[in-house]
Amino acid sequence: MSIFVNKDTKVIVQGITGREGQFHTRQCVSYGTNVVAGSTPGKGGQEMDGIPVYNTVRQGVEEAGANCSLIFVPPAFAADAVLEAVDAGVELVVAITEGIPVLDMMRVKNYMQNKPVRLIGPNCPGITTPGESKVGIMPGNIHIPGGPIGVVSRSGTLTYEVVDQLTKQGIGQTTCLGIGGDPVNGTNFIDCLEAFEQDPETKGIVMVGEIGGDAEERAAEYVQKHLSKPVVGFIAGLTAPPGRRMGHAGAIISGKSGTAQGKIEAMRAGGIHVCEDLGTLGEFCKDVFAV
Repeated sequence: MSIFVNKDTKVIVQGITGREGQFHTRQCVSYGTNVVAGSTPGKGGQEMDGIPVYNTVRQGVEEAGANCSLIFVPPAFAADAVLEAVDAGVELVVAITEGIPVLDMMRVKNYMQNKPVRLIGPNCPGITTPGESKVGIMPGNIHIPGGPIGVVSRSGTLTYEVVDQLTKQGIGQTTCLGIGGDPVNGTNFIDCLEAFEQDPETKGIVMVGEIGGDAEERAAEYVQKHLSKPVVGFIAGLTAPPGRRMGHAGAIISGKSGTAQGKIEAMRAGGIHVCEDLGTLGEFCKDVFAV
């Protein structure tokens, strides 16, 4: 099984006629993702590699049956693109766009409350269920289908690194996703941990956090109270200097809050197996998961 996406997921790509949209749509299609439509205002009626392009997401939902939106829209317009997808009735929105203003995302978050739709991202690599569907920009060839390990990460690049190391150890994956490092996003660690716990094919979980915020601390508390499956944790930014912004908008340390050491301690207190050396994470997982 998997979480959030599978072979039945029907994707519409918002911004499919742009450079990034075209490139990654082709990568997704090549992987086997069921991309049924694209949307770009003013370009309805065109096709991209035989994929119909609509003026609106709603048309893609109604005419092509899309139930998931993948967004490659520039930052200034990306929040409105998410809102359009929500209003069109898709079940899942995956926003790859980096640099969406925080106030825009607060507006989106508020609007989405109590609506039957999940947002992954923004500023994320997307989600892959190996062998079934890739909705995002992750390289497909590094995955092994069939599980038994789920991967969730705040860092896009480290998502690939962790998956690659699992694969080199012969450890397959159920679903791998990056939730993004922005301070205001959609799906969080706890959402993913809960879903992996309920997925019978997932036997263990790798959780990759980074400095800044308190998402890892809250997730560790959740693991201690609610998870029966082993969790391996890694925190990026152990050597980052305090007070300096380190790439991701959420990756800033203020005083004693959000430090790598504090997160590692919280993870260990929550029963998470913490690996402090990224280079040995694959071997570490093999020992913990005994696969």
